[in-house]
Amino acid sequence: MTMDAVLARTMVELADTLVADFDVVDLLTLLTTRCVDLLEVDEAGLLIAGVGGDLRTMASSSDQVRLLDLFQLQAEEGPCLDCVGTGERIVNRDMAEDVDRWPRFAVEARAAGFSTVHAIPMRLRGTVLGALNLFSRRPVVLEENDILAAQALADIATIAILQTRAAEEAQTLAQQLSDVLNSRIIMEQAKGVVAERRQLSIADAFDLLRRHARNHNLRLAVLAQRVIDDTSVADTLERDMPRRQGR
Repeated sequence: MTMDAVLARTMVELADTLVADFDVVDLLTLLTTRCVDLLEVDEAGLLIAGVGGDLRTMASSSDQVRLLDLFQLQAEEGPCLDCVGTGERIVNRDMAEDVDRWPRFAVEARAAGFSTVHAIPMRLRGTVLGALNLFSRRPVVLEENDILAAQALADIATIAILQTRAAEEAQTLAQQLSDVLNSRIIMEQAKGVVAERRQLSIADAFDLLRRHARNHNLRLAVLAQRVIDDTSVADTLERDMPRRQGR
């Protein structure tokens, strides 16, 4: 299948998910997975700005990337921060050559096995809501078509965030972003509960939560809150969770 065909199929899949009362956490997680499937990258993550403009992790294709994004925020340096600050794409950055630009992040990225990093802005007119981060273990250069595809996926993430405002016109963008981020915090807590009670990795705990939510037509945030309110709920989740396949 050609790249254009895969991209078109991905857009249709994501558009089908963007329906009324959609699950933003599930959609953005799916988007990071599709970035890995579609582009010449090995991992992807999304950071968005909360109230006051502080960046936080929103979705990632793996826990390794989530931790690397957290390190980027704690170190206050890296391609994502520069991307959000300027609103410009930062692509094909070689971590071996960018030690002077991002001394702490470049070392951490290489230690995690990544050689090339890209950051694509999530923009609404003049406002930058966050960034899509892409990581490659091999020094693969993204061509212009790949970069345009990555921007299209970042734009879908932006639409997904903005769609959360639909409930009430009077609510501000900052409040909606705060709600989304709070949902992510609840999700992280629930993943920890499920992982501990079911003796699973964090990644498999999240897969189990997503599978149960889909099978029972529940929003992930609602299921996560139930798990936090009553940890025994974690024991009732389906056990037929498919294992992740290695890349």
